[in-house]
Order: sequence, then structure tokens, then C-alpha cells
Amino acid sequence: MKLDRFLAKQSSMGRTAAHRLIAAKRVRVDGEVCANNQQEVDRFTRIELDETVLQQPERALYLMLNKPVGILSATTDPVHPTVIDLLDDPDKHTLHIAGRLDRGTSGLVLLTNDGRWSKRLMEPVERVPKVYLVETAEDIIPEAIAAFAAGFYFHTEDITTQPAELQILAPRQARLTLYEGRYHQVKRMFHRVQNRVTALHRESIGSLHLPADLQPGQWRALTPAEIAAF
Repeated sequence: MKLDRFLAKQSSMGRTAAHRLIAAKRVRVDGEVCANNQQEVDRFTRIELDETVLQQPERALYLMLNKPVGILSATTDPVHPTVIDLLDDPDKHTLHIAGRLDRGTSGLVLLTNDGRWSKRLMEPVERVPKVYLVETAEDIIPEAIAAFAAGFYFHTEDITTQPAELQILAPRQARLTLYEGRYHQVKRMFHRVQNRVTALHRESIGSLHLPADLQPGQWRALTPAEIAAF
């Protein structure tokens, strides 16, 4: 939301009056005088008019979690434990998941209460790479590299997957880089090359890599630099 719209909405003063207040340098955003009518503000922004606080900022959360196999990528579930159940934070109820993983998949999961941040992270048009370590039931055929790069047509969604990068590490192990996240995509892609995924682990999303010392079930807050990367 733009600052002038926020002021007009909060005080029912109208845009013209809001512009006058901003021009008179009576409005502070996050402690700084703001003279820009079009300054973007959200619920995480502190906004003051003279000595009156119009909005106290909510606490923004950006977390990474090493999801174990068997845990659901969901906020609540009546039967199975979820990623939220693994967190010890008083505001965990405000979080949503940026990039879900299947129950049988392990690895990096990001959680936040900032919808704009997570949208930038997960939009296919942004082409944020997601890297997975894959183990298969059969040897991976060399032709799979070209097949993954060309993409696969999924008739149920009437889409063709974006080009993916497959690196064969061992006869039955590969590293796969995707730029989207379709339903059971990795398993379905390997099925197209006559193979079956037996283990799947997400190593990274964009520049965020799962730290070696973050054990399954453990989590930590992202650093300011990590947040700014998206």
C-alpha cells in the first residue's frame, strides 16, 4: 500500500490532506521523516503522524527448517505432525510455507508471515532455482539429461515443465535443479524416464543452502542478508 493511501484510509482525511501532511514532513516511516507520497508501507511498517503512532509494526518472521521425512508441509493437521509443530516461537501461528515438500521428502523449507516476500520466492516467472538430491530405484539413463532439459508434458494440467538441469552423480543418484514446483513433479519426471524416486532431499532454494549443521527437525531465523537475497 502507498503511504498516502494508508493515511487517507486511517484517518478518513482524503488523499489531498494526506499529501499536505507528508509535504509538511509530519509523517515518519520506521522512525524517519518521509516526504514520498508513494512510499510503500505494509503491516510490518511503523507509521507516525506527529507524536501519534498510527501503526505499530507486526513482527516479521523469516525462518528456514530442515524438514525430516514424515513431517507434513502444512500449518495444521489432525493426524500427522507438521512443520509448524517443530517450531518454538510465540508467533508461529502467523507463518505460512514458502515452497512445500511432500511428506516423504526431506530438506530445506522456508516459512514466513511476509506474503510479498514469499510470492517473489515462489513465482515461476522469477525462476528461483530449487536444487534436489535424488535417489532412484534403477540406474539413471544418460538420455534423461536431455529429456529433463527439454521438459515433459503433463496432460492433467495441460502444461509442459520448464527446462530442468539433471546432473548424474552415481548410477542411482542425481542432483536436479528445477525452476518451478508442480505437484509431485520430481517423481513424475523420473517416471517418464522409466525410473522411480526412492529418496528426495531439497538442498537449496535460490542462494539459500541448507546448512550442514542444521539437523533434521531443527530451524533457525534467516539473516538480514539472506532475507534481502529475494
